[in-house]
Amino acid sequence: MTTYRTDVLVIGGGAAGLAAATAAASSGRETLLIEREDSPGGVLEQCIHPGFGVHRYKEELTGPEFAARLVEELERSGAEVLSKRSVLSIDPKTRVVETTGPEGLRTIKPRAVVFTTGARERPFGALRIPGPRPVGVFTAGLAQKLVNLYNLLPGRRALILGSGDIGLIMARRLHLEGVEVVGVLELKPFPGGLTRNVVQCLDDFGIPLYLSHTVTAVHGTTRLTGVTAAAVDGDGRPIPGTGREFEVDTLILSVGLIPEAELVSPFVGLDSINRGPRVDSRWRTEAPWLFAAGNSVAVFDLVDAVAAAGAEAGRFAARFAAGEDEEGRIVPLVRGENVLHLVPTALDSSIPTVIRLRVPRPMERAQVRLGGGIVSRRFVGVRPAEMVEVRLSAEAVEALAKLAEVKVEVIEG
Repeated sequence: MTTYRTDVLVIGGGAAGLAAATAAASSGRETLLIEREDSPGGVLEQCIHPGFGVHRYKEELTGPEFAARLVEELERSGAEVLSKRSVLSIDPKTRVVETTGPEGLRTIKPRAVVFTTGARERPFGALRIPGPRPVGVFTAGLAQKLVNLYNLLPGRRALILGSGDIGLIMARRLHLEGVEVVGVLELKPFPGGLTRNVVQCLDDFGIPLYLSHTVTAVHGTTRLTGVTAAAVDGDGRPIPGTGREFEVDTLILSVGLIPEAELVSPFVGLDSINRGPRVDSRWRTEAPWLFAAGNSVAVFDLVDAVAAAGAEAGRFAARFAAGEDEEGRIVPLVRGENVLHLVPTALDSSIPTVIRLRVPRPMERAQVRLGGGIVSRRFVGVRPAEMVEVRLSAEAVEALAKLAEVKVEVIEG
């Protein structure tokens, strides 16, 4: 079998992968992007709503328009694209990547790899909801694909479980297509998506949002006929006597995303909360030649931020491939009070960086502290749906890097 060599191999052609490949190729490195679908673009192709590109392009675009811009930049960079090709394995010792596609098996040996495989939806089976498994239960992403790409409706009367952004967006989309959306249930006492999506997708169309509610049973034999929902207590347990029936033929699940990290999990550490590879300020994993960015590391809030992370990872991978990488002291970041998702999970003392984190509940006012107060930032209106960004200058990083580890904490008030 022939082994193909390249400087930088990017795995996954969504927003992070496209930006990473463009950045690596623009840095003068031979770059190859592998995408398992017919063409790059990822989930953006089915996101026909506006709201993308405000940060990256300073204008509001739809998902396909945002993807088209990224593809144009990729084409100008000179990076090569291999579509309809999936990665079978990555050998951590030899860096050999085995792939398969319509032309058969192909082995690739890069100097550096950028891992940008995105995230998958949490399935119905993971929720452990009692009852049969009839037709009519869809993840929000699948429902979005059916409606926006194939012009197919999943049903006529729908209930949505989970108020993540894609669930909110699909509530509006289904309503506009004539589906009766009876409501959106959210397990937590606050919405899971961005405030603008709650207003624009639910409030503007009179779609009710039931906070502190969940589905406790599904009904139907061949096709879904209804679900039972109930209010939940502070621990998420159904409250006896609060059950109510919804007669629906469709249940849409917007219950979270999980980074796709199975290819690299055997040889690099995964963060227990982010669920993706642990990375430092250069987006480098525990394998020095393997970089990871975007939703394969942690679930981001904005695609613009995903593309920015991919571009950074691509540039650092190109420097590594060229033998120009000068790593500083690596200092672990550890979670303190009120910190969930945290990216990166380690600082590199030699470069400025941006810390991104999520809080567990809404806070009117919050103070983010690093290293016991060496760095402190105050924020107003912090919410779990939106990642908090703390930009660290080279001087701030240098001060923090003197510690054995840096605690990141959020103080309410």
